[in-house]
Amino acid sequence: MTDLLLWGVLPYVSVALLIAGTVWRARYDQFGWTTHSSQLHESRLLRIGSPLFHFGMLFVVLGHVVGLVVPQSWTDAVGLSDHAYHLLAMSTGTVAGVAAAAGIGILVFRRFRVPAVRRATLKSDHLMYTVLLGAMVLGLTATVLNSTGATGGYDYREGISPWFRSLFAFQPDYHLMADAPLAFKLHILFGFTLFALIPYSRLVHMFSVPVKYLFRPYVVYRSRKPGQPANREDRRGWERVS
Repeated sequence: MTDLLLWGVLPYVSVALLIAGTVWRARYDQFGWTTHSSQLHESRLLRIGSPLFHFGMLFVVLGHVVGLVVPQSWTDAVGLSDHAYHLLAMSTGTVAGVAAAAGIGILVFRRFRVPAVRRATLKSDHLMYTVLLGAMVLGLTATVLNSTGATGGYDYREGISPWFRSLFAFQPDYHLMADAPLAFKLHILFGFTLFALIPYSRLVHMFSVPVKYLFRPYVVYRSRKPGQPANREDRRGWERVS
């Protein structure tokens, strides 16, 4: 029953909260749909931590998509051996994970170290940062343990990946999660919790893609030569306008 609730019901509850919360924010809280940027309060640490976190997370997400969605038969078909696949996944995943973890660590340190940024921190940020850091630390822990053989040679592509793909068919094969190591299970639970929190935190800004910016008209700036007078004469504030 516990496996059914955790691996057969919880994923759909998390996605339902994600979709419902996003629709609600879009309809009733458009002005709150923002990153709540604190760049004006401090920018030095932000310039370091933000790129590390965002680019690291981009490659982390891509690595998860490849590892969970792409079946092993596909990589075998293109001639990628199992050893080469795991070596590539471990090396790139570790680098991306460490970069993302370092970035979020800098951002959290900045949020608590700079008084103005700390005062601008929302209550939802504390929960969001806790879950996000937990998911990242558990993911790195699972990767390290699996690479060192501490998990008994567990292959997530034979257990976790087929279970994840079965969710899309609405026939969750939750029995596949029974043999997964604890670190992987906790990482997945923190991940689905993070999904559910996205619409109710500043993370909702990830759905704001400025597509219209690419097609906006040019902004025309007109300048005059040094010493050239302006086209319009200065007028006093109470002067009658014709």
